[in-house]
Amino acid sequence: MTATVQHQPAATPPSPLVTTAPPARAGKPPVDVRYIALRNFAISISVLNVFGYAWLGFEQPWLWPIMAVLVGYSTEIIFETISSWVYRRQPKFMGNGARGVYEALLPAHITALAVNMLLYCNNQFWPVAFGVVVGVGAKHVLQAPINGRMRHFMNPSNFGLTAVLLCFSHWCSIAPPYEFSENANTYFRVMIPLIIAVSGTIINAMLTRKVPLIVGWMGGFAIQAFVRHWIWDVALFSALGAMTGIAFVLFTNYMITDPGTTPFKARNQFMFGSSVAFVYAVMMQMNIVYTLFFATTVVCALRGLGWWGAHFISKSKQRRTAAATSTERPMDQTPEAVTV
Repeated sequence: MTATVQHQPAATPPSPLVTTAPPARAGKPPVDVRYIALRNFAISISVLNVFGYAWLGFEQPWLWPIMAVLVGYSTEIIFETISSWVYRRQPKFMGNGARGVYEALLPAHITALAVNMLLYCNNQFWPVAFGVVVGVGAKHVLQAPINGRMRHFMNPSNFGLTAVLLCFSHWCSIAPPYEFSENANTYFRVMIPLIIAVSGTIINAMLTRKVPLIVGWMGGFAIQAFVRHWIWDVALFSALGAMTGIAFVLFTNYMITDPGTTPFKARNQFMFGSSVAFVYAVMMQMNIVYTLFFATTVVCALRGLGWWGAHFISKSKQRRTAAATSTERPMDQTPEAVTV
């Protein structure tokens, strides 16, 4: 008798950001926690921009966030159309009506507002537009095979900021932190970072589940401050004082915890956050400015290269195994049919 042996593909494990519906609500679609996290991030950064321009003291022109969002939407639609044509699939913004377009544009919305909010380019908007295009486009270009799927590994908002700071540092810089509380009195200057920290912690604890990453990042940041103080006599107050600023709170709760470009497992999250703190310390000793953003870019790039390295090693092992199997297999047998 001849039996055909077919190799079935391994089942893809479910995303840790998607939870199944409870038994009492059986029959309803699963809850996509990733979508809820992106939606809440988008709402939070939109509300922050409204308050920033109306009351806090944002110094960029009020029309710029609208223009940045339009640039982000256009870039996402163009790159998603190209990606769907290359991979022969339906664009993500099609097939589910207005809801599908809304969900597909949420990441671009966040990236556009973040790049515009955190950059100061005087009266020049085109560097901001450049950062938005780079950040949104990087999702479709800088990808790696992660857990069997092609996923982007570079933090979009952070990468857009890094590109602008590297290319146009002569007339662009990070927005001055004082603009987040310039028009607030003493009481609200204390409350603003607390509100940002509490809202960000709730989102990261309940939705993105990035608390181990935050612990690794903040713990590593504190440790590197003490180490630099003991070895290189860096002022401890200055090294630790950065943790009390609004910029650090925003970065910790809304930038470094990007769900799509950080690990899922708790141990890997902790290592990712600690690695950013370590690279930050090295760059600080090299007198590199804008260190938070550059350190995150370096760690994301190393993570992407690591995934590509693991992919090529796995493929090499598979080829060697297949070659050894074909050498040992009798000439009258084929991989599709084995005589029993």
